[in-house]
Amino acid sequence: MRAELVLDCRNAHGEGVLWSPEHGLLMWTDIHGRRLWTMDPAGGEAEEQPVPGRLCCFAPRRGRPWNEIVAAFSDGFALLDVVSGARRDIAAFEPDLESTRLNDGRTDPAGRLIAGGMDEGPRMEPVSSVWRLDPDLRLTRIIDRVACANSTCFSPDGRTMYFADSPERAIRAYDYDPATGAVGPVRRLAEVDGIPDGSCVDAEGCIWNAVWEGYRVDRWTPDGRLDRSVEVPVAKPTCCAFGGPGLDTLFITTSRLGETAERLAREPEAGGLFAVRPGVAGIETPPFAG
Repeated sequence: MRAELVLDCRNAHGEGVLWSPEHGLLMWTDIHGRRLWTMDPAGGEAEEQPVPGRLCCFAPRRGRPWNEIVAAFSDGFALLDVVSGARRDIAAFEPDLESTRLNDGRTDPAGRLIAGGMDEGPRMEPVSSVWRLDPDLRLTRIIDRVACANSTCFSPDGRTMYFADSPERAIRAYDYDPATGAVGPVRRLAEVDGIPDGSCVDAEGCIWNAVWEGYRVDRWTPDGRLDRSVEVPVAKPTCCAFGGPGLDTLFITTSRLGETAERLAREPEAGGLFAVRPGVAGIETPPFAG
């Protein structure tokens, strides 16, 4: 199974892709390009908007226009109007740590935003953390000692949170209370042959994980078995999400970050948006409830 290019957007570092059923839009961020992208899959029309900083992950806000989002910028959490550029800061992220920034995140079944950080220092030390942003804008730290947070997503019943600290090359599964947002015991679900990046979950409860530098997206069963892989024709898949009205298309963002001129000559579509219909549907990711 092979993903095909659907938009040759050549993002510097495409990430954080999600489907907003309320607006009928696919949305993703180009972190280092400082852009938020939207696309209507029905017509293929795509638009990009500049954002005031490195937007690492985000979610649309329930009952509001598409351009009003909760944003995890590299330096902190905020509410953002993408069109006007108006940014209302909620809290700085790890202001005492100069080398860390926010990275991956998704909303949980109740519409809380779970977002984690990464260390951009030369050794990518496990000094960062993962936080829960509640609809009332209160922040709670839920995981410590993280080097590079990725793969945050939730089982269909909301009782398992999947997560990867990418240098571990593994996917963790945490017990999760969807009523309170509390994180419980953790187990090591799967060993990844490569570097796990962003993930999503399908209607059968399987985890789809983009493998950085791996040219693929892997599907893992809830008991940790590798079920299948989707080939991606560029080296750096970053994140994936099911979208479209039937949630039957898997969209995959990719990156050009750190690529050599030689590789870009071989893979000019790097940074593009890819898609495949894998024969299984996804589940909706709720908007931010605040």
